[in-house]
Amino acid sequence: MSHSSGAEYRSAAYDSNVGIQAETVHNSNVYFVHPDASPEEKYKVGVRLLEDGIPSRAREMITDAIAHGYDGAEVRFHSVLAVLSARTYHDLSTEEVQGLHYTSGIVRTYADDGWRAALHVTFDLLAVLSTAGGETGPVLKRLQDLPLRQHNAILRHLDLMLTGGLKDDLWAETRERAGVDRFDNDRAGRVWAYFAADPIGARAVPPRPSTAAAAEESLPVRAVLFVVSSVLLWALALMADPAKAVVELLVTLGAGLTAVRFGVRWWGRQEPRSDLTVGVHIPQTHDPASIEDGFTNRVRHSFDHYFSIRTPHGFTPDAWLTHTAQVRSSLAAEVADLYRESRISVDRVAWLIRYLAQDARTRYTNGTLFDEQREDQVPAGTKALTVVSLAVLAIAALNTFGTAFTGAAAPRPLWAFLAVLGVAWSGHSAASLWLKVRREEHRLTRETQKYREHLTARQIEHQRWQSLLDTTRPSEREMETWLTCDKTLFVDEALRHHRLTWRDLITHTILVSPAPSYKRGRVKRGPWRYSHYVFRLFLFTQDGIREISSEFNFSDATRKNEQRSNYRFDALSSVQVTENADVGYDLELVLTNGPVRKIRVKDADAHQLAPDENAQEISEINLSAAGFTHTFRLLEGIAADGKGWIERHSPDNLTPFQTAG
Repeated sequence: MSHSSGAEYRSAAYDSNVGIQAETVHNSNVYFVHPDASPEEKYKVGVRLLEDGIPSRAREMITDAIAHGYDGAEVRFHSVLAVLSARTYHDLSTEEVQGLHYTSGIVRTYADDGWRAALHVTFDLLAVLSTAGGETGPVLKRLQDLPLRQHNAILRHLDLMLTGGLKDDLWAETRERAGVDRFDNDRAGRVWAYFAADPIGARAVPPRPSTAAAAEESLPVRAVLFVVSSVLLWALALMADPAKAVVELLVTLGAGLTAVRFGVRWWGRQEPRSDLTVGVHIPQTHDPASIEDGFTNRVRHSFDHYFSIRTPHGFTPDAWLTHTAQVRSSLAAEVADLYRESRISVDRVAWLIRYLAQDARTRYTNGTLFDEQREDQVPAGTKALTVVSLAVLAIAALNTFGTAFTGAAAPRPLWAFLAVLGVAWSGHSAASLWLKVRREEHRLTRETQKYREHLTARQIEHQRWQSLLDTTRPSEREMETWLTCDKTLFVDEALRHHRLTWRDLITHTILVSPAPSYKRGRVKRGPWRYSHYVFRLFLFTQDGIREISSEFNFSDATRKNEQRSNYRFDALSSVQVTENADVGYDLELVLTNGPVRKIRVKDADAHQLAPDENAQEISEINLSAAGFTHTFRLLEGIAADGKGWIERHSPDNLTPFQTAG
């Protein structure tokens, strides 16, 4: 399943236009949980959700697995990480803190392995959050001694939880790992496939049904009448002058057979030519007035684009477009008619348009681009032989009539006259009907052959393109890893620019939102991921808030339009959220000394939901992935309490976590 659409609306965040260039929902079941799934299966899906950056859903899955008896040190480790991921200690509810306390008390009951050690280290890190940096050495040593998988998982999911001197001690390692993983697994060469539309299946123009049924019914009667009339006429001529009649009969048969042989090549195969096509019939199933609708225009523009970049040697793009104008018109009309009723975007048929453009270039190089036109051309020799044989046939028939008429006594002249009338009328009628039947048979055979050839070639190309996308498209884990690395290095650069360390920060938050123009994609039940982001980092220090924003091209991690601003806590007077089902979420920051700041958090996605998806659940997943929940809570608290908020959230005032073991 794939949807693609375009939209544009106005956002006041730095006075920018936000526009969806294309959007794709991949028909993947990586997060699907069968109603009868076992607790172990639910746990595995929960871990996948956690690793892919959806901790809220991970908590639900893993908690459900534990409630149904699936437990162990590994399960509890991922359960704890799901609770702590993308949150600060202040974000935890009383119930969640109690749950962590309970889990810390049962760690000793599990088998002594790497997972149990990782649980101990996680709880020890929580316990030293407000401890002076000199007392964190032992727990950091145990963290370094953990297996790499558990070590990296703790650093990643406790990113917001760890602050102050503890964060400073770990930051160099975190930054170095982000630099290594940022372009891992050929990121620059593969990201495009994530946002590529799922190609719609191959289609080709089917053969038209035969229209020769009426002709086939009438032909036998006309043929019998022709035979009877011909036999009567020749019999009369034979009685009048046998020798002459035999000669005339032989000439008539020879000319007739010649006319049939060459005439069928002329009139029995040639089809009426459509104005829009080159030897191809496009069934008109829609109102002609709507032939140039939006979809058709986009198809034509796409054909122009791909033909202009797939030019044979010796052609400029403009010259090639001129040379293939009729071919492009034919193909565009065909594709538009084949797919218009599917209500899809042009992106989903772009694979076919690219293939047809490439095929046209290949056929031109091979000298076969206009073969269909040449197939309809009748050689001059065939036409000449047909005309001559018909003329001879007519003369021979008239001579036979003359022999029968002049050499017979009454009432034979009347019979001769009736016979020649019968031959002329029935012969013309039978020949016309027979040619129509032959034309339809030839057309049906040719269209059926071309349909099979085109469909087979397009199916092969569709499979090739689909396989390329499937093998190239990054996984959710890869996309999330690259995004996390980008955010880490963005934060590091901001700290360096402002000459801050983690000891200087009370906390921080980063809001990830769509850029002014982007493509977006997601898997079913997953968050939207964007080809272009806006990262907006808020650093909270004792002096106030420092905000840094920048646009990111996700393919190559390049940045532009960086902006910085600073304001005191008391300058933030209010924070509001505007929700519109047709537009999306906007975060509004009201400053006492400046205009209202509107920040687009996410765009509407209700019309892109699969039938088995829950709108509220998908919205929450997207807001969580954007960092909105944490960011809004912090900004709302500051707007309400000002410096009072600082006292409550300072790491020095944090109530230490007490383990139960």
